[in-house]
Amino acid sequence: MAYRAPVDQIRFILANVVPFDAVAATETYAEATPDMVDAILTEAGRMSSEVLAPLNIAGDQTPARLENGVLRSSPGYDKGFQAIAEGGWIGLSADPEYGGAGLPQALNMAVSEMMAGACLALQLNPLLTQGQIEALEHHASDEMKALYLPKLIGGEWNGTMNLTEPGAGSDVGALKTKAEPNGDGSFSITGQKIFITWGDSDVTANTCHAVLARLPDGVKGTKGISLFMVPKYLPDEDGNPGQANSLKVVSLEHKMGIHGSPTCVMSYDGAKGWLIGKENGGMAAMFTMMNNARLAVGMQGVGVGEAALQKAAEYAAEREQFGPIIRHADVRRMLATARAEIFAARAIGLACATALDMAAATGEADWAARGALLTPIAKAYGTDVGCRVADTAVQVHGGMGYIEETGAAQYLRDVRITPIYEGTNGIQAMDLVGRKMMDGGAAAQAMLDEIMDAARANSQLWPARVETIWKAAQTLSEATSRLVEANMDDRNAAAVPYLSAFARVLGAYFHLKAAVAGGEDEKLLARIYIDRILPRYRSDLIEAEAGVADLNAISDRALGLAG
Repeated sequence: MAYRAPVDQIRFILANVVPFDAVAATETYAEATPDMVDAILTEAGRMSSEVLAPLNIAGDQTPARLENGVLRSSPGYDKGFQAIAEGGWIGLSADPEYGGAGLPQALNMAVSEMMAGACLALQLNPLLTQGQIEALEHHASDEMKALYLPKLIGGEWNGTMNLTEPGAGSDVGALKTKAEPNGDGSFSITGQKIFITWGDSDVTANTCHAVLARLPDGVKGTKGISLFMVPKYLPDEDGNPGQANSLKVVSLEHKMGIHGSPTCVMSYDGAKGWLIGKENGGMAAMFTMMNNARLAVGMQGVGVGEAALQKAAEYAAEREQFGPIIRHADVRRMLATARAEIFAARAIGLACATALDMAAATGEADWAARGALLTPIAKAYGTDVGCRVADTAVQVHGGMGYIEETGAAQYLRDVRITPIYEGTNGIQAMDLVGRKMMDGGAAAQAMLDEIMDAARANSQLWPARVETIWKAAQTLSEATSRLVEANMDDRNAAAVPYLSAFARVLGAYFHLKAAVAGGEDEKLLARIYIDRILPRYRSDLIEAEAGVADLNAISDRALGLAG
C-alpha cells in the first residue's frame, strides 16, 4: 500500500489539542493563519506521499555506497531531496533574513513527521541541516551566518553534527579531536568521528560539518570543548565550493536499517575550520542543535510508526483467516492500542513544539520551562512508541511480516535507531529527572496541575474515566515530589519508568482534550487509551520507587558476565 500523510490528524491536534492558536496569535507567528497552515500541511503531505514515499524501499534495497572515495546515494534520492529543497521545507522555521520562512516549529515538526513516515533515511538529511541552521542562528558570527545560512536553508549545502568518536560517545568530554589555531582566525582540525549521519552527500554541492574539538588550552571534560564549522569544500571568495578540505569519508557503516542514509566514519587531517560561538563554548552551541534534533527524532518515531500502522491495517483488512483478520478481537486490540499511542505521541511532540514557539515569541520563562520539560519526553516516548507500533505491525502481518518483501520489517529495522541516537532514551530520562528537575519539579507540577484542572472541568464527559485521569496526575504529582528529594543515584534508577509514567498521563490528557473537541471516533480512541494504556503508569511508578540498591547489589556474574 502507499503511505498516506496523516494531514487530517495533525490538523485536528493543532486546532483542538495543543495551544497552536496561542502561537498564531503572537506577533512573531502572525503569518501562521488557518489558511496558511492548511496549505502547508496539504502540500507537505502531498510531497511526502507522492514524491518521498516511493523512494523508501529503493533506499532499503539499494543502500548508499562509497565507490573509490565517492558517495553514491540511493536511486531517486537526488530528485526527492530536490523536491524538499525547492519546496522550502528545510527553512520552514529558519530566519527570514537568510531565506527562511520564519514559521512555528510546530508546523516544522508536523512536516518533519510526514517526511520521516514517507522516507526516514532521506529525511535525516534535512533534519541534521535544520539543527545546524539553528545552532548557527544562535551562536555564529554575522559573517558566518551570511555565508552559510542561505545555502543551508536553500538546500544547496547540507549540514552535519560531529560529536561521537570511537572512545567518546555519550561521554563527549573524552573526545580527542584537536583544533590548532592557524593565526588567521581559522583552525586546523585533526581527529576521527564516527556515526556521522549524511557525513557526505551527492545530492548537495557541499557538506558542512559542525565538529566538536579541543583547543590546545582547553581543559579536560566538556568545559574545554569548542565547536567548529569544517566544510567539505572551502568556500571561495564568491562563497561557492572551492578547494577540497583535508577531510574524507573513511567508510560507511553497515546498519540494521536506514540503509539509504550514509552513516560515515569521518577523518580530519588538519582540515580548516572556523569557530562557531565562543572558545570552549562548544557544548552550548551543540546543545542548541541537539535539542532541535531530539524533538525531531521523537517525531520520526511517530512518523515511522504511523506508516507501519497504515500498512498493518490495510493488510489486516485484506488477509482472510476465518474472515478478514481485522475482525478478530486480538488484531483489533493491536491496531486500536497502536493507533491510540500514535495519537498520544504525536500530541506530546506537537505540544512540546508549541511550548518552544510560545517561548520564542513571548520570552516567557514558563513556556521555556515547559518546552524543556517536554523535550526528553517527546523524544523518548515518540521513539519508544514508534518501535512498539512497528513491532506490532509485524505481528499483525504474522509470518508475512517476517518476510522482507511485504515491507513491514523495514519499518521496524529503520525505526529501531531512533531510541538510540541524539542521546539514548535512558539519557533523555536522566535529563528529565536531573536537569529538568533543577527547579524543584516546578515545571512538572505546573503541567500536572493543568491536567488535574482539565479533568475537573470535564468530569461530566465520563465521570469514572476522568476521575482515573485526575487520580493518575495526582499520583504522579506525589511521586514527583518524592523524586526531587531523592539522591541522584535513586533518581537515575527511576528515570526511565518515571518518564514512561509521565508520558502515559500526558497521553491521557491529550486524548481527553480530543474527546471533548472531536466526534465519536476520537471518544472511542480516548476510551481505549484511558482504559487500556493509562493504567500502566502504576507499574511504572512502582518500578520508579524501587531505587538503585538492588541494581547495585546484583553481581556482574548474575548479569551474564563470565568469570
